[in-house]
Amino acid sequence: MLVLDLIFCAAVMKVVRVCVLNRGAFSEVYMVKEKMTGKAFAMKCVKKKQQKKDPNLENEITVLRRIKHDNVVGMEDFYESRTHYYLVMELVSGGELFDRILDRGVYSEKDASSVIQQVLQAVSYLHQNGVVHRDLKPENILYYSPEENSKIMISDFGLSKMVDNGIMSTACGTPGYVAPEVLAQKPYSKAVDCWSIGVITYILLCGYPPFYEESETRLFSKIMKAQYEFDSPFWDDISDSAKDFIRNMMQKNPSTRFSTDQALRHPWIIGKTARSQDIYYSVSIQIQKNFAKSKWKVISYVVSFLRYWKKNKQEQKLTHTLITKLAISLKVFIQSN
Repeated sequence: MLVLDLIFCAAVMKVVRVCVLNRGAFSEVYMVKEKMTGKAFAMKCVKKKQQKKDPNLENEITVLRRIKHDNVVGMEDFYESRTHYYLVMELVSGGELFDRILDRGVYSEKDASSVIQQVLQAVSYLHQNGVVHRDLKPENILYYSPEENSKIMISDFGLSKMVDNGIMSTACGTPGYVAPEVLAQKPYSKAVDCWSIGVITYILLCGYPPFYEESETRLFSKIMKAQYEFDSPFWDDISDSAKDFIRNMMQKNPSTRFSTDQALRHPWIIGKTARSQDIYYSVSIQIQKNFAKSKWKVISYVVSFLRYWKKNKQEQKLTHTLITKLAISLKVFIQSN
């Protein structure tokens, strides 16, 4: 930051900087504290582009000023200087969704159902207030705090859109999570968010994406056909209710796809049918294989392997067959990375 902006921070803002949380090419994120109360926040400092406005940032600010929900990372204040924009946001310190799953050691359908229920509640609120997120994915789903029972928070509204007539046409989103109608370059609605939630649910129950191809062209072709499977053995222990929920969320036709309100009434979401059987081992392996940052893949896998080993040893479940299976699985994973 420029010295001028440091003076601006001290003189104008109601917060003082504590430490740097993240640095990028055009932005920095600081932990700050409110001068009067000492309450901690995250402050995103974005450098202004020369002779150019940032439509994503302006859109994000407009949307965040409009919404307030327990499961949405909210903007508490906004400042602008000659050189920077400052977004004072809720401080969310619980980490990303996948990281928390890997840290658990025990994980079930019920846990996944609880996550998706909170996501649906937040997105339902957005839709009721004329906001479509358009970029829902696991990286944008955070935990509010490190506490075990922490609530879920939705973040990153750079691609979100406020709609009056409910119809949009701009192609945007993240490959793998984007709805068929967006890829087909058709006008689309808030139903695109429900598709993305379906994809996220699928991943939470098996650890890998419903659509995967090395070629982006083939990937998009599969998505546009809604061509996915519940592969054995990964889905053998997953309830039919969970699969039914996913099918309804990932309907190719947006007019027959579940809305957030319909999804919130599904038995798998309201807690009647989600299984409590531990699926941590199979899901954690696949998450690390498909989503973990490459340099941490092997280390993370070994940690999960040892955690699972310890848990089963304590419960006297380590048969010779299971030990052999775990060892072979670990060897294959390390060799492939």
